Amino acid sequence: MDPVLIGEILAALMFVGVIGVLMLGFPVAFSLAGTAIIFGLVGWMLGVYDPSNYGSLAGRYIGLMTNEVLVAVPLFVFMGVMLERSGIAEQLLLTMGKLFGNLRGGLALSVIVVGALLAASTGVVGATVVTMGLISLPAMLRAGYDPKLATGVICASGTLGQIIPPSTVLIFMGDMLSGINAQVQMEKGNFAPEPVSVGALFAGAIIPGLLLVALYAAYVIFKAWRDPQSAPATPVPESERAGLLREVVVALIPPLLLILAVLGSILAGIATPTEAASVGSVGALLLAALRRRLSFSILKQAVISTATITSMVFIILFGAAVFSVVFRMMGGDNLVHEFLSSMPGGAVGAIIIVMLVMFLLGFILDTFEIIFIVIPITAPVLLALDVDPIWLGVMVGVNLQTSFLTPPFGFALFYLRGVAPSRVSTGMIYKGVIPFVLLQILGLVTLFFFPQLITSLPDLLY
Repeated sequence: MDPVLIGEILAALMFVGVIGVLMLGFPVAFSLAGTAIIFGLVGWMLGVYDPSNYGSLAGRYIGLMTNEVLVAVPLFVFMGVMLERSGIAEQLLLTMGKLFGNLRGGLALSVIVVGALLAASTGVVGATVVTMGLISLPAMLRAGYDPKLATGVICASGTLGQIIPPSTVLIFMGDMLSGINAQVQMEKGNFAPEPVSVGALFAGAIIPGLLLVALYAAYVIFKAWRDPQSAPATPVPESERAGLLREVVVALIPPLLLILAVLGSILAGIATPTEAASVGSVGALLLAALRRRLSFSILKQAVISTATITSMVFIILFGAAVFSVVFRMMGGDNLVHEFLSSMPGGAVGAIIIVMLVMFLLGFILDTFEIIFIVIPITAPVLLALDVDPIWLGVMVGVNLQTSFLTPPFGFALFYLRGVAPSRVSTGMIYKGVIPFVLLQILGLVTLFFFPQLITSLPDLLY
């Protein structure tokens, strides 16, 4: 049999095999690397893989560890954890609940607003979902909200940190697409390509993030209008309304200042994402100190949590690098190129297939697992078909936001399940997120047909 064909068959089987191993519950990073090593050994025995290719991993790992852009990841994670500890999220939720309380669906709208603000100032999904689940869910249930609506809106709003900058997913996406795009453009004879920066991806994600916020809010308003019993008003007593304006100002100013300092400096070109992340981390420490929440114990918890989250993400990245080397060297990239290039409709057909595959993988895999496996394999083909890298990165980000919501393994569902009262069943949580998954698909389709919603702001700023 033709060695090229054998290699491509092994590459395809390796992709299917790693999905199967992950579904069995094995750790992600070791599943990726272990499956790749086993298939690499089989390929070596069949004469279609050279083990010396593993030597390139050392350079990759050193490059990842010395990459200044990726330093922003632990800094943004630390900023998010410190803001959670400082009580800003709690104050925002309580204050916004009072502000919107007189409206039907007001508590749900307050959760959406706070989710967007926390996404723009922290970007840590788990902390946001847990905080809103602890504070808002009991209040919404006491007010008579439908548990499905309450849990759905908390999960969906908590995942906005995946797409609204500063998003750690977009940081990794920007770094990966930058290198892939440069390589693709050089192969096409363009030796001075437009750079793909994390700042440009951040700019491209702002309008799509706001679009999702608007879709969530529109659904809550529609639901409250059609079924008033599912989202009743919670009028604020007159005695508490007197100082409400002051409470709103005090609750909003700190996160807005932090958003302005971090995002504003990146979009204005004043600071790189890493520099802005360091400013944000210091700002989070100052806010915790001003609220008298800064102590050695809290700082220790934040540092340990940051180290844990960052280590988890980077060990997955290292495992994915092993997978990528074996997959490519056995001809997997050629197989993917031929498959996507032969799709009817050209680039449009290829994009639809890739987006569909990512959406389906979101049912069983985490966001980082998907981008580390799929982006290195498919992005070179899509960029070679002249797909805009900024548009592609944001579309992937919006698509993979659903991986936090789709049953059975959506992480946001597990975060909320861990803090929800026993009378809220897992089935209620699963049913509650379905309308919001459909809304995200609607948002993705809208961005597909109106790409300028993504590209206009980066074009204006950069």
